[in-house]
Amino acid sequence: MRVVRSPEYPEDRDALAQDWARFLGAAIPDCRWMGLPNLGGQAAAHARAWAIDALVFTGGNDLGEAPVRDATEEALLRFALDAGIPVFGVCRGLQFFQSFHGGPVVPCPRDAHVATRHPVDFGPGVPGPAARVVNSYHARGVRRESLARPLAPFATTPDGWVEGLRHREAPLTAIQWHPERGESADPSDVALFRESLGLSPLREAASLAEADSCESFLTPFTFPPCVR
Repeated sequence: MRVVRSPEYPEDRDALAQDWARFLGAAIPDCRWMGLPNLGGQAAAHARAWAIDALVFTGGNDLGEAPVRDATEEALLRFALDAGIPVFGVCRGLQFFQSFHGGPVVPCPRDAHVATRHPVDFGPGVPGPAARVVNSYHARGVRRESLARPLAPFATTPDGWVEGLRHREAPLTAIQWHPERGESADPSDVALFRESLGLSPLREAASLAEADSCESFLTPFTFPPCVR
């Protein structure tokens, strides 16, 4: 979760946009999920104690802005890589995976990548069309030519920015756009998300439509239990 500072109280808080509850309700209605607190180096023990079997690294906070989050995600990523559990990153998540593996994260053109939409080209084997337009909310990114060696791109912009990557050996996937911020869950994002986490495709389109229309979930803890 991102770290935010309350304007009324001198304290840092862990936060998760409610958009994630809607997206996860649509994408993984067959699973349970929970937000993990930023515990620094203790995060791996916390995840292990809860028998976490997949991780999602969400957006928010530039790298270096919230040291406790950086330490939390480093501990969690090492835990996931050691345990061989799937990991999915979004926006900052992609940048963190690049930095973790020794690659540079650099400023990108704000007019083309901040609070806008732009085209993305997809490689073979990726669910959905070969090209589509996605949202963009990041001022820093990863150039294709400087992608860390353990990582491989599967989605790029026409001008060479990495919008999707996978680890060459581990079950690690990341995208630069925000699948949770759409008015409804894009079926291509849902398919990629489930595939990356090792879940089978949703059995029928009606399941997605039904989950996406549900507005009654007030907390992440009211989702149906996992039936895997």
